[in-house]
Amino acid sequence: MERKPFEVETIENHKPYSTFDGGGCGGSDLTLTVDSSDNEQKKLVYRGWKVMPYIIGNEAFEKIGIIGTLSNLLVYLTQVFNLKKYTAATIINAFSGTINFGTFLAAFLCDTYFGRYKTLSVAVISCFLGSLFILLTAAVPGLHPTPCGTKSSCQGPSGGQIVFLLMGLALLVVGAGGIRPCNLAFGADQFNPKSESGKKGINSFFNWYFFTFTFAQIISLTLVVYIQSNVSWTIGLSIPVSLMFLACLIYFAGHNLYVKVKASGSPLAGIARVIAAAIKKRGLKPVHKPCFDLYNHIPRNYSNSILKYSDQFRFLDKAAVLTPEDKLKPDGTASDPWNLCTMQQVEEVKCILRVIPIWFACAVYYLAITLQMTYPVFQALQSDRRLGSGGFKIPGATYVVFLMSGMTVFIIFYDRVVVPSLRRVTGLDNGITLLQRIGSGIFFAFLSLLVSGFVEERRRTIALTKPTLGIEPRAGEISSMSAMWLIPQLVLAGIAEAFAAIGQMEFYYKQFPENMKSFAGSIFYVGVGVSSYLASFLISTVHKTTEHSPSGNWLAEDLNKGKLDYFYFMLTGLMFVNMGYFLLMAKFYRYKVTNDEANSVIKTNEEEAKLHQQQDKNYV
Repeated sequence: MERKPFEVETIENHKPYSTFDGGGCGGSDLTLTVDSSDNEQKKLVYRGWKVMPYIIGNEAFEKIGIIGTLSNLLVYLTQVFNLKKYTAATIINAFSGTINFGTFLAAFLCDTYFGRYKTLSVAVISCFLGSLFILLTAAVPGLHPTPCGTKSSCQGPSGGQIVFLLMGLALLVVGAGGIRPCNLAFGADQFNPKSESGKKGINSFFNWYFFTFTFAQIISLTLVVYIQSNVSWTIGLSIPVSLMFLACLIYFAGHNLYVKVKASGSPLAGIARVIAAAIKKRGLKPVHKPCFDLYNHIPRNYSNSILKYSDQFRFLDKAAVLTPEDKLKPDGTASDPWNLCTMQQVEEVKCILRVIPIWFACAVYYLAITLQMTYPVFQALQSDRRLGSGGFKIPGATYVVFLMSGMTVFIIFYDRVVVPSLRRVTGLDNGITLLQRIGSGIFFAFLSLLVSGFVEERRRTIALTKPTLGIEPRAGEISSMSAMWLIPQLVLAGIAEAFAAIGQMEFYYKQFPENMKSFAGSIFYVGVGVSSYLASFLISTVHKTTEHSPSGNWLAEDLNKGKLDYFYFMLTGLMFVNMGYFLLMAKFYRYKVTNDEANSVIKTNEEEAKLHQQQDKNYV
C-alpha cells in the first residue's frame, strides 16, 4: 500500500508542504516551502491542554470502571465461577496477554485505515458492551454456577456460562486493545510538536497521563473492588457499566475540538519494501558517502521528520542504492518501490530495529509487574487483612492499590523534584535520558522481587509455627503476619513502573517514525502481553515440575504448603540477568536524530563559538 500524504481531519485546514529532495545528513540546510491551491494559509489549531479533560476524562472513567474489575476478576473466577486458583491465574494471564497483543492489530488498523479518533470510538463502545456482558454473568443466576459456600468440592461452570463469559471478555479485548495504543498518541496529537510549548506539553503530558491513569486505578482497586467483594458482585459490576457509559459521553463531547490525524497507509509495507530491496541488492558494494550517494527523494507532504543518516545496520543502505536498472517517475519517485527505497525509509527501519533489543529487555522486566498483580492477592488472602479493631478486612485484590499508590506519588515527586534537580546537573530537559529512566525501573523491579521472596518466606514460617487466624476457603490457614508487610514489595514495583512504564511509552513514541505513533503505543502493550504469556509459561512449568517433587509443589493451592518464595527468588535471578542484558543493549543504542535537530545543534555550536570569539576579542 502506498503511503498517503500526511493529513489532519479537523475543522481548520492547513497548507501542505511542497515537494523537496535531499535531507537526512547532519548539517544539510533544508527549507520546506509551503503552497496550496488557493494560496491561502489557514492555521491548524492545536488546543493542547484545553482538550485534555475530554481525553484524560475518558481514560479516567474507563480505568475506574474496568481496571478494578479486571484485577478482581481473579477473585471473581474463583469465588463465583468456582475455578481453581491455578486455572484462574492462567486464564487471567492469557486474557491480559491477548488484550496486549490485540493492541498491535488495533494499531495496524488505526495507522493504516481508520485513524486514532475512529479507532477509539469503536473501542470505548466495545468496552461498554464488554462490561455489560460481565455484569450479566453476575446478575443473571443462569449465567454462573451455583455458589458452593464452604464446600470442599464445587460445581464448575457449564459450557454455555463459559461462552457467555468469554463473549464479555472478547469485547473487553477489542475495547482495551483499541484504547491502549491509541489514547496516549491521540492525546499527544493535540500538542504542536514544532513549538517549544508543544514539546514541553508532550513531555509533561506523559507524566500526568500516567498520574491520572494510576489515580483512577487506585479508586477502582479500593472502592469498586470493595463493593464487588463485600457488598454485591451485581452492584459492584454495575459501576463499570455506568462509568463506561459516562466515558463514551465525555469522549464524544469533544468531537469538534480534537485534532484528528488521518491514517496515512500501512507503515509495515514500507518496512517490508526496505528489507526486500536490501535483500535483492545484497551483492552491491557499499557506497563511499551514504549521505550524498544514496537515493533520497522526499515526496510532497511527507508525514515523518527527515532523519540524519546513521551508520548502523549498513546492510540496509543497499536498498537506497540507485542502479542503472532502477527507473524513476517524472515526479522523482521510484517506479518500483520494492526495488528502490529512499535513505529516509531506510533510516526509519533502522529506528525500529534499534528499539527491538530494548523492547525485549522491557518485556522480561514486566514479568515482575505481572506477577505482583496476581500472587500478592493470594498472599493477602492467607495473611492478616484486619484493619484496626473494628473487624474491617481489606479485600485481597485491593492490596494491588499500593503498587498504584507508589507509582502515583513517585510520579509527582519525580516530575516536581527529581527532574528539576537532575536537569541542573545534566543539562537534559528530562533530567536523565530515557534509557537511564527505563534502566532505573528494571533495577527497582529486581529489588521488588527480592523483597517479595523474603516476605513470603516470613509469612509462611509464621503460618507454620504460630497460631493461625482461621481458614481461608479453598486455600488454607491464615497466617497471623499482617498483610501490610506486602506493601514494600508493591511500592517498589510501583516506583519501577513510574520509571520504566512512562519511560518506555515516551521512548517508543519519540523513537518511532511519526506515522507509527499508534504502533509505538502498541509495542509497549505487546511487551506486556509477552510477559503475561511468559508468566503463564513459567507458572505452568514450575507447577508441573515441582508438583511431585520431594520438597513439594512451589505453587500449591495452599501457599503454606508451597514454596512461593523459591519462585520469587528464581525470578529475581532472571531479572538480574535481564538487567545486565539491558545495560549492554543500552550502551550500543543510538537515539533518533532528525535533520532539524542536527541543524539546531550545529547552529547552537556556531553561536557559542561566535560568543567565545567575541569574549576573547573583548578580553584582548
